[in-house]
Amino acid sequence: SDLTFAPGLACTVMVADCLPVLLWDTQGRWVAAAHAGWRGLAGEGGVGVLESLWSALQARGASARQTRVWLGPCIGPQAFEVGPEVREAFGSGAQGPLFRSGQGDRWLADLAGLARVRLHALDLTHVKGNDGSQAWCTVSQSALFFSHRRDAVRLGSTGRMAANIWLR
Repeated sequence: SDLTFAPGLACTVMVADCLPVLLWDTQGRWVAAAHAGWRGLAGEGGVGVLESLWSALQARGASARQTRVWLGPCIGPQAFEVGPEVREAFGSGAQGPLFRSGQGDRWLADLAGLARVRLHALDLTHVKGNDGSQAWCTVSQSALFFSHRRDAVRLGSTGRMAANIWLR
């Protein structure tokens, strides 16, 4: 994750199927960006990339009331097949319903939904962008987005999308 209070300096995250998360202050004091894959979201002991970034922003005076969040495209819940270790990493609380049974011991996970739950737990409720619908899915929207899961075999392990945010 990255944050800045300096005008003209961009915060950038590179993603292939993970979720880009952009945050900004409505007063124009700061912007921030986070790369949110499942490991980063889950973190250690419930403290992941979003909690760490928000803690750093709060230490610099950020308030939830004046913060806006945008979730970018990522692998969608119809395509994000994960093992039981991923579901276990998030626990069965509010995040439990964001996992649907797949084949065998596999699960289909809603990465954007998991991020929304984590953001709401931080009182960051002004969240726009990726709603978990197929329109935001990097795997199923091949004309719009690169997907590591879809394209790596054919194109090699290269390719990323950039999400940028900056202060004017």
